Amino acid sequence: MNIDKIRQDIRGLSDGKIFLNNAGSSLMPIPVVDSMIDYLQQEEQFGGYEIANRNAELLEQFYEETAKLINCKSSNIAFATSATEAYAMALSSITFKEGDVIITTVDDYISNQITFISLKKKLNVKIIRMKNLPDNELDLEDLENLIKQYHPKLIAVTHIPTNSGLIQNVEAVGKICKKYDILYLVDACQSVGQMVVDVEKISCDFLTATGRKFMRGPRGTGFLYVSDKVLEQNYAPLLLDMRGAHWSAFDDYELFKTAKRFEHWELSYASLLGFTEALKYANNIGMHAIEHYNKGLSERLRENLKNSGFQIWDQGNNLSSIITFCSPDGDLENIQKVLKESNVFFSVTYKNSALIDFTNKNINGIVRLSPHYFNTLEEVEKVSNILRIIL
Repeated sequence: MNIDKIRQDIRGLSDGKIFLNNAGSSLMPIPVVDSMIDYLQQEEQFGGYEIANRNAELLEQFYEETAKLINCKSSNIAFATSATEAYAMALSSITFKEGDVIITTVDDYISNQITFISLKKKLNVKIIRMKNLPDNELDLEDLENLIKQYHPKLIAVTHIPTNSGLIQNVEAVGKICKKYDILYLVDACQSVGQMVVDVEKISCDFLTATGRKFMRGPRGTGFLYVSDKVLEQNYAPLLLDMRGAHWSAFDDYELFKTAKRFEHWELSYASLLGFTEALKYANNIGMHAIEHYNKGLSERLRENLKNSGFQIWDQGNNLSSIITFCSPDGDLENIQKVLKESNVFFSVTYKNSALIDFTNKNINGIVRLSPHYFNTLEEVEKVSNILRIIL
């Protein structure tokens, strides 16, 4: 990778900041922003419908680039305004009834957990969380036992939780779901764009992701992957519109064949085009190269902080480009103060966003640093030295 060229493509680095909040909302490359501005200027002159028609082939590249990114067909991809919308669309396509069981993990994302609890309150669906092993990996034996006991309607796993660097073993879970023929939903919000994500290897029925994090796309974008099996079985969101089906009779409709049935008619094509440019950018560099580079950055930063005496809260055998930590006494305030004064961009996660995980760890919050492939080892060392003075 040509890091110098990549950094030149980011106007947001011109003021000397060190940007380490890519797990929140990353910095967009120039081609992403410029494509959106150009498209909006065309809409300004000729109206949205006319410009969508003129750019129909260009807009279709979104589906092709997303399919290339995660190893599927373009017909398996739906655009979404966020990973949360994509997740809700997937869930709404499943006909839950009272007593149905969803198996998930203790590390699933806060919004997913709240959605599951909402289904429990409204439909009396049961929520079962599989155990973790002592090393924080998923207890796959426990998962199989739960499947045999509860015969779940759905298994849902967050690939990388937002509150730690843990990478959960979604491929192993996928093999088990395939063995027992159970619907499988994967939240890849933090992994897509950071590392290689292959839906064929994961064997999932649904996978959701956002544009704004490690993909470096605009806010208000995301996508949903839907497997051929699910499409062929006529799964579709609860509330369809003309984007999802053909009105075939006064009181009937026929579903469209592709995952676009999970979209709504009205969407921001400027945002979709910006996300397409972000997908092209990542695909052109190559996700294997990005993953390898990110692994080196995150390992160096995590090791530096540990050696300086900080408490690291990333627990697992396979860790990501999310580094979570605090002072030995649990203090976050001094860390935040020093980072802000040094023009370092970061985020903080508190207990209410990771209730089970942080309760088990007996902590109230963490500082989160999330380097990405436009960051440098020099930046990692500089931040490490900045923080070292605190202890």
